[in-house]
Amino acid sequence: MAGSTGVVLAALFANGAIAVLKFGGFLLTGSPSMLSETLHSVSDTGNQVFLLVGIRYSGKDASRGHPFGYGKAQFFYAFLVSVLLFGIAGWESLKHGYEAVQHAGHTAVGTFSVPVVGTTLETFWLNVVILLGAIAFESYAFIKASAELRRQMEEFGWSSIPEAFRRTSDVTTLTAFTEDAIALGGAAIALVGITLTRITGEGIYDAITAGIIGLLLMGFAVALAWENKRLLLGESLSRADEGDLRNSIASHPGVTHVDSFRSVFFGPQRALVTAEVSFDPALVTGDIDETIAEIEAKLRENDSRVELIYIEPEL
Repeated sequence: MAGSTGVVLAALFANGAIAVLKFGGFLLTGSPSMLSETLHSVSDTGNQVFLLVGIRYSGKDASRGHPFGYGKAQFFYAFLVSVLLFGIAGWESLKHGYEAVQHAGHTAVGTFSVPVVGTTLETFWLNVVILLGAIAFESYAFIKASAELRRQMEEFGWSSIPEAFRRTSDVTTLTAFTEDAIALGGAAIALVGITLTRITGEGIYDAITAGIIGLLLMGFAVALAWENKRLLLGESLSRADEGDLRNSIASHPGVTHVDSFRSVFFGPQRALVTAEVSFDPALVTGDIDETIAEIEAKLRENDSRVELIYIEPEL
């Protein structure tokens, strides 16, 4: 939890600063891609606020109405991020890019100048400075998110980032990592757009990159919503992880057979495991209780995500 919070706070600081820079650049230059990037950074900032609310809410103690706690709050708030923020911001960016393409023949962004302390600064260079600053801030946030994701990959033995995306239940880190990667890509795309406009004098390139950034945001909204759907609906540990845990029970002294085994995530990196286990008929009640306690300790040692365990003995 601490790692996820640190990742979100780093992204909140970076995206807030970037949003202000980009909006100032848009006001001074009127660049369509700068407006799309402003919407992008505003959505990223709002994203972090939602994720922080989710982290705080998920930390509430279990209650009678929520006996397994509020861990799924992070899944819910991350889902809201995808639908309300990235979807809307992506659509607005795409729409603005389309409108800019329609009027691209009338303007060429980067050919005007704005006053700066008694002199003038061409808008192209102003946008370049802002976007390079955005890349620097986003790189800081991306490094933090990447370090946390790779720590999880090492802990759980995931061999690649795509595998981590499929198997992680920490949607907070997943969201921050993907968002920062897309933010870096968006800033680079905007930089390409204004550079092509500068070279050719055609505003069409700046307008097209605005639309591409919108599509990027909308694509992320769909991907993030899909990842959260699987967890909101109650996804289990992977088949391989369940197999390891099941074998750990089956190989324990006194166990003759594992009749059933189920698992489900009830929060980020928090899993519930239930099993019906047949024990050696020669065991007495006290021995069974001790064996179950040993099995529970063994399961938690094998996988740190296993938090709640219910074992039903079958004699």
